[in-house]
Amino acid sequence: MKKLINNPAEVVEEALKGLARAHSELLRVHFDPTFVVRADAPHKNKVGVISGGGSGHEPMHNGFVGRGMLDAACPGAIFTSPTPDQIFAAACAVNGGAGVLFIIKNYTGDILNFDIAAEMCRAEGIDVGSVLIHDDVAVQDSLYTAGRRGVGVTVLAEKICGAAAEAGLSLSEVAAIGRKVSEHGRSMGMALSSCIVPAVGRPIFELQDDEMEIGIGIHGEPGRERMTLRTANEITDILATTIFDDLPFRRNSNIIAMINGMGGTPLMELYIVFNHFARLCDERGVVIRRSLIGNYITSLEMAGCSITLLEVDDELLHWWDAPVHTAALHW
Repeated sequence: MKKLINNPAEVVEEALKGLARAHSELLRVHFDPTFVVRADAPHKNKVGVISGGGSGHEPMHNGFVGRGMLDAACPGAIFTSPTPDQIFAAACAVNGGAGVLFIIKNYTGDILNFDIAAEMCRAEGIDVGSVLIHDDVAVQDSLYTAGRRGVGVTVLAEKICGAAAEAGLSLSEVAAIGRKVSEHGRSMGMALSSCIVPAVGRPIFELQDDEMEIGIGIHGEPGRERMTLRTANEITDILATTIFDDLPFRRNSNIIAMINGMGGTPLMELYIVFNHFARLCDERGVVIRRSLIGNYITSLEMAGCSITLLEVDDELLHWWDAPVHTAALHW
C-alpha cells in the first residue's frame, strides 16, 4: 500500500484538520462528535441543509459545505455511516429556526442513523425533512441497500437544495425540490481498478489487467458484470444507454450531465468520455444544458468513472445556476 498518509487510524481526522486550515473562511470542523459546518452558521430563518456519509468519497460531502450548498456535513469513518450523535450535533449547530433538511444516500446504515437523529431533533423541537437519493441504475439491491444505491445525484441535490434554502424557501418547499431532483436523476459507474482502504491495506477486489467492472458501487460493491476491457467510447455507450433507457430520457429532454471520476482517473480521460457522451446526446436529441466534469463523488483512488444525468426544467436550472461558494464547487 502506497499512500500519502501517516497513521491509517488517523487519516480522516488529519484530512479534516487540513480542510479546516485550508478553507477557514468557508467552514469549521468540530470534533467529538465530528461534523463540518459553515463558518457563518447558523442563519436565522434559513433551512439548514445537511448531508453525510462515510469518508473516502471526497470532495463529497465535506467539500460542499458553504454558501449556496450544504450548511453541514457529517463524515463517518472510511466507507462507514456517520453516527446519530454526529448528525444531531450538526443539526443543532445549523438550526436557525426554519428546520433542517437531511439529504440521505440510500444505504441501510445512513438511513437508520439519519432517522434516529431526526427523532432526536424533533425531541428538541427542531423540524426535520428528508430527501432520499436512490439513483444508481446498475443494480436494484446491493450489499448495503434495499433498492437502488444513492450516488452521483447526491451532489446535484445538495447544490440545488442548498440554493433554494439560501434563497429563503421553507423546509417543505426545499424538500419538495430535493425529491424532484431524486426522482429525475439517474447514475451508473464503472471501475478499472479497486481502491485500498488504509486500515485494510489491500485492494477491496481484484481486476485483471484486461478486465473492468460495470455498475460498481462507490464502496467497491460488485456491479452488473465483469467484462473484458473496452475503449472509452464503448464504455460510455454501455453506461449512457442504460441510463437513457431507465428514466427514460426522451428527445428534447433537457439535462445536467456530470461525468465523474472515481478518484484515480485523469481529467483528460473524463473529457474523452464526455466528448462521446455529447455525441450520443446529439443522436438522441437530448439537450445538455449544463455539465460538470471532474472528481465530485469518489472512492478513494479507484480508477473509473460514473455518469449522472438529471432531467431539468426552468426551476431546477434556476437553482443550479444560483451562486455557490464551497471548497470544491463555486461560481
